[in-house]
Amino acid sequence: MSSVMPVEKRDYAVNRRLLLLSVIALGIGALSTVAADVLVNLIRFFTNLFFYQTLSLAERSPAGHALGAWVIAVPVVGGLVVGLMARYGSDKIRGHGIPEAIEAVLFGKSRMSPRVAVLKPLSSGIVIGSGGPFGAEGPIIMTGGSLASLLAQYLHLTAGERKALLVAGACAGMTAIFGTPVAAVLLAVELLLFELRPRSLLPVALACAVAGFLRPLVFEAGPLFPLQTAAAGTPALLSCVLAGLLCGVLGAALTLALYRTEDAFARLPLHWMWWPALGGLVVGIGGYFEPRALGVGYDVIGDLLNNRIAIEIALALLAVKAVIWIAALGSGTSGGVLAPLLMLGAGLGVVLAPWLPGGSPQLWALVCMAGVLGSVLGAPLTAIVFAFGLTHDTEALLPLLLTTAVAYGFSVLAMKRSIMTEKIARRGLHIYREYSVDPLERAHVDELMTREVVAIDADLPVADAMVRYFGEHAAHRAYPVVADGRVLGMLERAAIRGLAAGEVPPGLRCRDLLGAPVHVLLPGQTARAAAGSMAALSVARLPVVESVETMRLAGIVSLRDLLRPSGHVFHEESRRERLRGRAAA
Repeated sequence: MSSVMPVEKRDYAVNRRLLLLSVIALGIGALSTVAADVLVNLIRFFTNLFFYQTLSLAERSPAGHALGAWVIAVPVVGGLVVGLMARYGSDKIRGHGIPEAIEAVLFGKSRMSPRVAVLKPLSSGIVIGSGGPFGAEGPIIMTGGSLASLLAQYLHLTAGERKALLVAGACAGMTAIFGTPVAAVLLAVELLLFELRPRSLLPVALACAVAGFLRPLVFEAGPLFPLQTAAAGTPALLSCVLAGLLCGVLGAALTLALYRTEDAFARLPLHWMWWPALGGLVVGIGGYFEPRALGVGYDVIGDLLNNRIAIEIALALLAVKAVIWIAALGSGTSGGVLAPLLMLGAGLGVVLAPWLPGGSPQLWALVCMAGVLGSVLGAPLTAIVFAFGLTHDTEALLPLLLTTAVAYGFSVLAMKRSIMTEKIARRGLHIYREYSVDPLERAHVDELMTREVVAIDADLPVADAMVRYFGEHAAHRAYPVVADGRVLGMLERAAIRGLAAGEVPPGLRCRDLLGAPVHVLLPGQTARAAAGSMAALSVARLPVVESVETMRLAGIVSLRDLLRPSGHVFHEESRRERLRGRAAA
């Protein structure tokens, strides 16, 4: 009996389970929206509790407090609570969420624990509510992903299916917070999925779409920072290039400063449980001098984009924001990076605007916001579409594209890793973020197989086969066994040599050494499917049959055959060719 089913060549590898994943993703989109609402209300609750000593869910900025110098102690208390939660609850709640989600996807089989699903939003609510200079996007990415992962584990799905749903939950949560479903899908493609296939893309898109439709039920409808700039003039071309370079420099500086700060905390003779409290002390001091640097700061981002903050004030505010954000995140507390990066990028645009011709001050705040985000994350498409989704400013798309592309190019050339992958690399887990179509997916078995096959007759005595096919100068370790042209299996050298130690029964034929089921390949299968089958069976050769009905031998595929597509790619990438002469008529 054959172990494979008939296949046909098609654009995508899909099966009926895609429908199941899609249905589950619809529910995950709704679940992540509810989780986002819970997280935002936790932040509001703790903000009112810490800064105004009231039990309320009203939206209030920490900047309006009347605590005086006592405000310095508030982030310290928040950091101390979260340090205790991380040590005695789960240390997975430390950090800004996206690297942890990436690590779970690539190295943890997309498994997350119930503790993370509960403690991550609670810890983030406490940190941000006590003045932590973070956004809610990182925590909701971790929370939405955790909830989706738990549901997938409960439904006994595969690791690949869990990955699709984990990322769907994470990106649906981001959609619910910011109202940017397309940017959330691009974030999945550029940062979280590490593949582009219907099984993963469709659930993510569906979950984000559901979250986008449900968002007006829990949050205010419309763009978070509505903006409409004038069309950029031709001089903006050079201005965008300069702005992009400076965004790349700022992104690199922030990344390096963050990890130098982490190194400094690691050298302290204190358990990491106490680090968030020390980071909170820096936050408190900074917040005492610049209260608007505390908390999420969406109101500050809006003012920067609309040019409502003077340059001198913006410089002081952003300097404090950068210092307290780096100190807090470097201490290992719980919080996100997107909102702080948006503020710092917009602030850079405000500072540069008087010297950049070709556009309005609002334009430069917007494009620098996207440039810094794309540079730091290493996700330019996400940054461009994210900036558009936050503002709905159609006139800014071209400057956004150029500025973000230049900033991204600078970071690729100047930085070995991004802020998203450096933490994972420090744990000894390297991530290669480039991906393309696998050459084994582009090639098929009938293109690679050897058609002239040496096969063993099923009725040949084993003693004769030992001499003829498995002697000292044997060409292969395994041969297909056939009867009337039909494949019965593969005869391995190990099976033959196992008999060599004893006397071979006179009537023993080669067919008697074969087991079931018969493992074969089909001409229409991809080389990737062939490689997977060979890896699962730990064999170096597999026979190819015309169909599972006839089981007639058509060829054989070996490991050497599977190397040929990669060889073609290597030559395409490394061999330089001269301009050829005039083509023949």
